[in-house]
Amino acid sequence: MAVVVVQARMGSTRLPGKVLRPLGGRPVLSWVARAARASGTADPLVVATSLRDGDDAVAAWAAAEGLPCVRGDEADVLSRFLLALAGVPDDATVVRLTADCPLLDPSVIAMAVSAFEAGDVDYLSTVTPRSLPTGLDVEVTTAGALRELDALAEGYDRVHVTSLLYREPGRYRVAGLVFDPPADDLRVTLDTPDDAVLLDALVAELGDRPPAWREIVGLLRARPDLAALNAHVEKKALAEG
Repeated sequence: MAVVVVQARMGSTRLPGKVLRPLGGRPVLSWVARAARASGTADPLVVATSLRDGDDAVAAWAAAEGLPCVRGDEADVLSRFLLALAGVPDDATVVRLTADCPLLDPSVIAMAVSAFEAGDVDYLSTVTPRSLPTGLDVEVTTAGALRELDALAEGYDRVHVTSLLYREPGRYRVAGLVFDPPADDLRVTLDTPDDAVLLDALVAELGDRPPAWREIVGLLRARPDLAALNAHVEKKALAEG
């Protein structure tokens, strides 16, 4: 079991309000929470949002769902995670999810937690290296590692929470889950209007449920017209936040 922290805010620069945007009849954030719950690993599931007035809606959604919610500095996301981990022992497993990944596969979350807890590492993810589509990202570390980062991280490393862990592999023990066939050229995250068009189309095909990653990849490979909807969207550089 793990503390699963979902970072969520309404103030996206490229698609404001995206985390509560309707997708298949439910908010995007609801998709993320449902996948985390379905993984069987979330104990507890915590939403970490900001103190900005615009994020009152995120806090209200969490309250309606019966989920704990912490609020802190919008730019210092690491500090929000530490708020979520108050009272949690250093050796507790922590999963980082972002609220713009509505098609997360519960089995991938569970696999990442299991592999992390079976290994002798400080950080494990599906992004080091990436083999799944962008938007199926799962990162796992410990509460103690995040507390150590609090004394080390500056600038965008505080925005991106875990980046210092994998940018300095000599300091930390890093592992990655690799999936085959690779599909890292695909994108199912929500950051732009074109991403929204693709996700609407995928949910229309897949239905209102957490899909398996192979289903998502299989559909996009079989339907290049769908994959083309957001193929031109460039991922933001790490320092962009």
